[in-house]
Amino acid sequence: MSKLDKEALESLDSMRELMDNADCLISQQEVERALDRMAEAITRDLGDKLPVFYCVMNGGLITTGHLLTRLGFPLEVDYLHATRYRNELRGGELFWRVSPEVPMAGRHVVIVDDILDEGATLAAILAYCEEAQAASVTTAVLVDKQHDRKAVPGLKADYCSLEVADRYVFGFGMDYKGYWRNAPGIFAPKGM
Repeated sequence: MSKLDKEALESLDSMRELMDNADCLISQQEVERALDRMAEAITRDLGDKLPVFYCVMNGGLITTGHLLTRLGFPLEVDYLHATRYRNELRGGELFWRVSPEVPMAGRHVVIVDDILDEGATLAAILAYCEEAQAASVTTAVLVDKQHDRKAVPGLKADYCSLEVADRYVFGFGMDYKGYWRNAPGIFAPKGM
């Protein structure tokens, strides 16, 4: 067995062990109900506006996919990729990988992401949208992490149906060292 194969097997084992021992904070059924509530509110507020939804990659991918199928009105979809984590457990400097292609000027913009933690990434994206002269900008995040370390005091998502304690979380788009975005619910590693 090569060194690379051995390292991959050790990573696989450690990721399986992480999941086997993780605390399930929010079940997939609870996530689905939260997305239903979010979709109802967005439909009420933006169903007649021809909005454009921007998925924040990679974390917002799963939330965006599940949310959009619940919206029964015409909309456009694009994505952007801004990150502070880059597969690490702590955020660093904002890094733009991909800017959106659909112009924002004069449009009703919805930014969809997985989690509002400290919010530095979201705040930078909101500033970008304002500079692009969007008609309005709203945010939809699956989870708001409860703590007092927000990058902008009082920063809240316009649409958010779930809250979690101040723990490291993964699943339903959120990752643990790049893995387990696909976990069916929201989990926290034991002791974190």
